Amino acid sequence: MKTFERLDECYQKAKVIEFDDNDKFILFSDVHRGDNSISDDFATNQHLYFSALQHYYDRGFTYIELGDGDELWEHSSFEHIASAHHEVFMLQREFYRQGRMYRLFGNHDMILRDKNWVRRNLMHFEDDYQEVETDLFEGIEIPESLILKYRKTGDEFLLVHGHQGDLVNDQLWLPTMLSLRYFWRFLHIVGFHNPASPAKNRVKRHKIERTFSKWIYKNKKAIICGHTHRAKLAKTVELPYFNTGCCVQPRAVSGIEIEDGNLTLIQWKVEADYNGVLRTIRKVIQGPRDIENFLFFKNYKKWRQMYFKGSRRQKAENAVADKLIKKVRSILD
Repeated sequence: MKTFERLDECYQKAKVIEFDDNDKFILFSDVHRGDNSISDDFATNQHLYFSALQHYYDRGFTYIELGDGDELWEHSSFEHIASAHHEVFMLQREFYRQGRMYRLFGNHDMILRDKNWVRRNLMHFEDDYQEVETDLFEGIEIPESLILKYRKTGDEFLLVHGHQGDLVNDQLWLPTMLSLRYFWRFLHIVGFHNPASPAKNRVKRHKIERTFSKWIYKNKKAIICGHTHRAKLAKTVELPYFNTGCCVQPRAVSGIEIEDGNLTLIQWKVEADYNGVLRTIRKVIQGPRDIENFLFFKNYKKWRQMYFKGSRRQKAENAVADKLIKKVRSILD
């Protein structure tokens, strides 16, 4: 299966980053920074995203972007994107200068795998405000994958964008890009969506999740990715498949935090307080969940019995339900 081969390839060539409970990471994906035109989905969330990024910068987090950071399918010029979102790139530069930023490439920024293109476009920046050329991400390398390895248990999280093995977004990415840039982009402006995108195709999205889950089960490694735009934080008795969601939801940005040995799915939104003042707020959607408590890592055989043997799993679920019913009845009585 092509997806398995691609994920195997990503795992084998990935740089390993070890971490412990003192390390803090924020993982975002599918930011899709554009040129601030009508087709730029990120434009409405740029201030929200910047506020979240500033929060993590001030608190010592390491920033990891899991691909599709820049919308280089619709827009051929990175210079226009950097100019449109100048403040965002300046803050990212501060993360990078402190050794606190990693970027992966996805399908919408697949061109970043070309080291010469990266050297020409990402290492320097034409600062229109200062009217000088300044360094941006000097010496940056943008791989396809990374591995986060938890020192305490040795458990590994494979970080990828999530397009691996998706035919039109992986092997056929070039014709798909050209069709989007010169055809779907203009339909997008008037409200049509590209059916090849898993973000807009529920069947395709679930197929990707099932295939990735099979790889996880086979290789006993966790995966954190994006691509589908559907955020997910696995429960401790589930296969460890995690998805950061995206940064182009309507007035919302989602991501995954790793802090104190826990994973937390969060969302940043703009909401009005009681006085009608708009504020940027951080909400916990799921978690935090302790990495050490994941049954898949802790006791693989026990997890397999529970997850794959329906009768035993059903008995476990029934036992939990019975306890809950008894508790509710005791409260009502």
